[in-house]
Amino acid sequence: MSRFQVVSGKGGTGKTTVAAALALALATEGRRTLLVEVEGRQGIAQLFGSDALPYEELKIAVAPGGGEVYALAIDAERALLDYLQMFYKLGSAGRALKKLGAIDFATTIAPGVRDVLLTGKACEAVRRKDKQGRFVYDHVIMDAPPTGRVTRFLNVNDEVAGLAKIGPIHNQAQAVMRVLKSPQTAVHLVTLLEEMPVQETADGIAELHAAELPVGSVFVNMVRPHLLDEDALRTAAGGRRKEIAKTLTRAGVTGSAALVRPLVAQAAEHAERVGLEREQRAVLAGLGLPTAELPLIGDGVDLAALHDLATELRKQGAGEEGDT
Repeated sequence: MSRFQVVSGKGGTGKTTVAAALALALATEGRRTLLVEVEGRQGIAQLFGSDALPYEELKIAVAPGGGEVYALAIDAERALLDYLQMFYKLGSAGRALKKLGAIDFATTIAPGVRDVLLTGKACEAVRRKDKQGRFVYDHVIMDAPPTGRVTRFLNVNDEVAGLAKIGPIHNQAQAVMRVLKSPQTAVHLVTLLEEMPVQETADGIAELHAAELPVGSVFVNMVRPHLLDEDALRTAAGGRRKEIAKTLTRAGVTGSAALVRPLVAQAAEHAERVGLEREQRAVLAGLGLPTAELPLIGDGVDLAALHDLATELRKQGAGEEGDT
């Protein structure tokens, strides 16, 4: 099973929510997961109702069976200071460079450096072991940039490795890519049952395959329930007002005639949406990847809702060995 699970998706699909639910799902039965944020939005903190995450790994939730979820908001500047200390032993000198603005320059101007630092910090957590030689985290889940940028974000280490032929930067980039392109990693994409997110998902999968990055599952988020059975859908799609009016009358609903027009309009809209969703499900099925569906949470997502979503993911096998 993949130990490093990257979650991406078109903006607005709820990728941060899915990443958080996946971390809870994978933390069952005593397992420990690390949920990593790299975009500086503090979305994880908001979901779990906690204060803004500092640049350290903090426990933010407990899963069924005693599993633990830790979270980390990776800051590129702090990650660069860690890097300078790790490879060059520049503890106080690194802090002096920060005061001079050199750290900010390196993380905002130098091509690819920021992404190398962010992915490198996450991969370090994947590889980290305790004194007994056991992995500190059973799984690391990254809330990654959106689909349109995720391939370049993950593959930038290859570009840096090509520029730096020798030395610590080259070695770091190569070590990161060994993790990202190995069976340890799976890149999941989050979508909605709508044409644009599904198309962006298909395009993103093609880009990931072209970059030889391992694709995991497709998570279909915010799935709305079907309110009508098949017969009712056909009736609604056909706009059969007389039949609907008779049904209302038999049910004892007064003022049936006045109700028919708005009810038919709503039912027809629902039938059209169901038809469009079926088309998008067919497109997703054609991608040939494992798919899980998560329901729409109408009242907003809080910690209780995250646990419900995690339970749904476990039911669909997202937290079991052998998944992805």
